[in-house]
Amino acid sequence: MDDGVPMRFNGVERDRAVIVLGGGGAFYTSVEETPRQYASVIFTPEMVDRGWPNPGLHFSIHEISQRAQDRLREVVRQVLLVTSEQVTIAEFATGASIKETLLAVIDNAFAEIVPAKWATRANTTRQFKVFNDARAILAGDVAHPIYSGELARQIGVSVRTLHDAILRYRGVSLHRYLKLRRLWLVRQQLLAGAPSVKACALAYGFWHLSDFSRSYRSQFGEAPSETLAASRRPSVPRADPSSRRHES
Repeated sequence: MDDGVPMRFNGVERDRAVIVLGGGGAFYTSVEETPRQYASVIFTPEMVDRGWPNPGLHFSIHEISQRAQDRLREVVRQVLLVTSEQVTIAEFATGASIKETLLAVIDNAFAEIVPAKWATRANTTRQFKVFNDARAILAGDVAHPIYSGELARQIGVSVRTLHDAILRYRGVSLHRYLKLRRLWLVRQQLLAGAPSVKACALAYGFWHLSDFSRSYRSQFGEAPSETLAASRRPSVPRADPSSRRHES
């Protein structure tokens, strides 16, 4: 819904007019360097007879003409404005007409897809599956650190293939990605009142404690000892320092 600021979607960073399509069970990944504004329209039941592209395993992204993008934005804004107001039962009967208007501008957007090599690359699935498998394994084991070789072995690919997938979809190296995950796991333990910073850091593979402290402060804006101390004080509302990158 905004312009001019790139975001990484399915491993490709673009700032052009685009439309994204996904079905039930489909996945996507996005990384925003700065906050973005976008709108999601969900149809229930799914649209299966409109001739739209088939997204497959993950959401597909398509570059469209600026004219189609502007029209789609305007209709979405109008729909949000109308539906946010109090309406009578008689007026609510226009819901089918609103849906038809939305479908018309979406049909038009897909009719004005701009052929682009970058979109073909964004919509390939091989690397996405590697990335998604890695994410699932990491999410399923938060009690122990998982390192590059073990993660690649569990997925059944080489470390290089895993590195390339992480770099594409998260914009950082494999080792940086795993280190950030371990930092977040340490933070969760400290917020829960871990016995000590040192014991927690060592448990998650941070053997160089001064380097760990610098990395932790850089990521969270406070020293690990401050996080632990705050967790032990009487409960009071406190803001959680945000990371420098926002991910979806």
